[in-house]
Amino acid sequence: MILGVDQLLKLVKEKKLVENLSERELTNPEGAGFDLRLGEVYKIKGKSFLGIDDRKTPEAKLAAKFNEKKKTSFIFKPGSYYLMKTIEKVNTPQDILILFTPRTTLFRSGLMLFTATCSPGYCGELTFAIANLGPCEVKIELGARVAHAMFFQVKGKTNLYRGQWQGGRVTAKKKEKQV
Repeated sequence: MILGVDQLLKLVKEKKLVENLSERELTNPEGAGFDLRLGEVYKIKGKSFLGIDDRKTPEAKLAAKFNEKKKTSFIFKPGSYYLMKTIEKVNTPQDILILFTPRTTLFRSGLMLFTATCSPGYCGELTFAIANLGPCEVKIELGARVAHAMFFQVKGKTNLYRGQWQGGRVTAKKKEKQV
């Protein structure tokens, strides 16, 4: 079952389900979830390795960061691929799973947002990938809404998230054992 905004806003107040929501989301959210905003953009380089037991992600260098006191934009060039973090942080209880979709203005502009599920027990900022698959540059203000989060109630037993990405880090500094 997808949780409605009345239940979500109650969970935000009582359990800090989502932190750093915009005033718009706190007072008049749209649809059945919350819109999330672009907080940081990272360029990646180097090598990556995904093994059965070990993993290593490429280096990530901060390219742009949201500052509520100063409007800042970032230009996504055609053919470019970046990682991004949201301004919002989540504190997912054991009975909620979060799924994300891009806002349609992203793909209408040639951008694709790559997301994953947010498992019960995950706490921290969210990292997604964003790529410009279109033919033109796309300028986005940091703080703009880019993704929509939908919250699903999980019935029955769950296992809480126990991975290394807890807390919202963007990359691994070295090869790591999987947990």
